[in-house]
Amino acid sequence: MNRRLVILLGFILLANVLKAQQQPVYSQYMMNPFLLNPAIAGYQGYTDFNLVAREQWLGYGDGPSTYSLSGQTRILRTSYRNRSRIIKSRRRRRRPSGRVGYGGYVYNDKNGAMSRTGFQGTYSYHIYVRDIQYSAGVSLSAFQFRADVTTDDLFDSNDQSLNSIRPVYSPDANVGFLVSSEQFYAGVSATNLFQNLISFGSGQNELAYKLPRYYYVLAGYKYQERRADYGFEPSIMVGFTDRAITTAFSERNYWSIDFNFKAIYKDNYWAGVSFRTTGTIISMFGLNYQNFYLGYAFDYSYGDLSNFNRMGSHEIMLGMKIGDSSRRYRWLNRF
Repeated sequence: MNRRLVILLGFILLANVLKAQQQPVYSQYMMNPFLLNPAIAGYQGYTDFNLVAREQWLGYGDGPSTYSLSGQTRILRTSYRNRSRIIKSRRRRRRPSGRVGYGGYVYNDKNGAMSRTGFQGTYSYHIYVRDIQYSAGVSLSAFQFRADVTTDDLFDSNDQSLNSIRPVYSPDANVGFLVSSEQFYAGVSATNLFQNLISFGSGQNELAYKLPRYYYVLAGYKYQERRADYGFEPSIMVGFTDRAITTAFSERNYWSIDFNFKAIYKDNYWAGVSFRTTGTIISMFGLNYQNFYLGYAFDYSYGDLSNFNRMGSHEIMLGMKIGDSSRRYRWLNRF
C-alpha cells in the first residue's frame, strides 16, 4: 500500500459522506440544466453549446477540478418558407415532427489522485399540450476511472502494488423528465443507473466502492412584466442519493438543497446568489452578447471543508446559442 493511495481512499470515503463528489459539481447549472437532466436536450428549440471550467478548493494543491463541453439541439419542424419549396417539389419527403432532441456531453472530473473522464449521448422527446411541454430523455454514457499514482508515492519503491492499478472503464445511463412553459420548468432525473462497482488493483474489497445512484429535482420560475427591463428567476435544486431514501432523509450527508435567485436586466445581464445547505454560498454574474453568453461563479464554503476552501472555488462558463426567430417563429406545435 502507498501513501497517496491511502490519501485518495480517504477522499473516496469523504466523498461518500459528502454526497459523493463522484458526480461533477456545478454552480451555474441553471444556465445549462442539460448537465443535470437529459430531458432538457432541445426543450427550448435552440442549438446550444456550453463550455465550463471549474476549480475547487483553490488554496489546496490537489483540489477538485472539472472541465466539460456539452451541446444540445432540437430537430425542428419545416418552416413555412421551406415547406412551400417541398410542396412544389415532386419528391416526397417526410417532415420532422419537431419533437425530437439530441445532445452530447464530454467531461473530465479530477479529485486529487482520482480522475474521471467520460462522455454521453442523449435522446429526448417533447410533447406540447395547451401551452405546457412534457419532455423525457435518456442518456447512454461511458467513463474511465483513473488513479494517478507513481513510484514516488510509495513507502517502498519495490512495492509491486502499483502495477495492478490500471484505469477502469465502465458504461452507465441517465434518465430524466421535465414539464415546462415559457415561465416555469420542473423536472426530475436519475444518474448512475447501473451503480457500477469501481475496483482497483486485484479486486480487494477495501479498494472497491460503488457509484451511488444520484437524483436531481430541479424547478424554477421566471417572472418578468411585459416590456419590463427587469426580470427575476428563483429556482431550487434538490440532490440526493439512494442512501437518503433508505434513511428517510434523516442523514443530511446524503442530500443537499440549493436555493437560487437570479436577477435579469434587459435579457443581456444577470446576477444571482445561491445558498447550498452543505455549507456553501455562491455568487454569480454573467452577460449575453448576440449569440454568446458568459458567466462566472464564486463559491465560498463555511462548513466542514472550509479549511480546504480558504480561497473559494471558481467557475467560468462560456456558451453559444444558435436559432433565430426565422427558425423558431410560428410552429403549429410550438417548435
